[in-house]
Amino acid sequence: MRPVAIFRHFPTEGPGYFATFLERHGVAWVLIPVDAGAPIPALADAYAGLCFMGGPMSVNDPLPWIDDACALIRDAADKGIPVLGHCLGAQLMSKALGGSISRNPVKEIGWGSARVEVGETSRHWLDGLEGEFPVFQWHGETFSLPQGAVRLLTNDYCANQMFALGPHLGMQCHVEMTPEMIASWCEQWEEEAGKLPPLPSVQTPQLMQAEAAQHLPAMRRLADQLYSAWSAGLKC
Repeated sequence: MRPVAIFRHFPTEGPGYFATFLERHGVAWVLIPVDAGAPIPALADAYAGLCFMGGPMSVNDPLPWIDDACALIRDAADKGIPVLGHCLGAQLMSKALGGSISRNPVKEIGWGSARVEVGETSRHWLDGLEGEFPVFQWHGETFSLPQGAVRLLTNDYCANQMFALGPHLGMQCHVEMTPEMIASWCEQWEEEAGKLPPLPSVQTPQLMQAEAAQHLPAMRRLADQLYSAWSAGLKC
């Protein structure tokens, strides 16, 4: 079986629980550390699926690899090879497929909730799950929905939390988080999270770590369902 390619754009924003899920289900994966200078392939044919992780940069930044990532996403879409995006990764997908990236009305940092947009597409991806789920956030921008995409999750602070387009899934939220990743981000970006004006969409580093044990089990159930639905489309 061809592996899933996981593109890392920043050292502390690795695959996290997504890698755990793949290994548990016997799916091979390979890390492509874009942050360490690894080139982005021109074609998607060598991979069963593509996964793009997060990063503190903007898709609108003049970085040399962004156009290459978008071209690869379009190649995968043309060939029916499923693409998965987490935060920045979802924004790359939106841009590649005709959407746009802009500043969100507020920053979302820490634990929040997202609710299901009920419909046929969400029933496929969420297998009947309804209501609200805890999700982890760390973003200041948002994506528009590419043409033909269907919104799966939303909330009051960022309308487009998740979209599906055929076999492809883009998520503004971070369902891949582990306790270690949360601790690392809180340490690395403590100044950003700790010095923002009081907002209901932003938690302090202390609070987001304290709530991890409470929220992770429910978010893992959501992640398991999403990753299962996505991996069902892998091109072996």
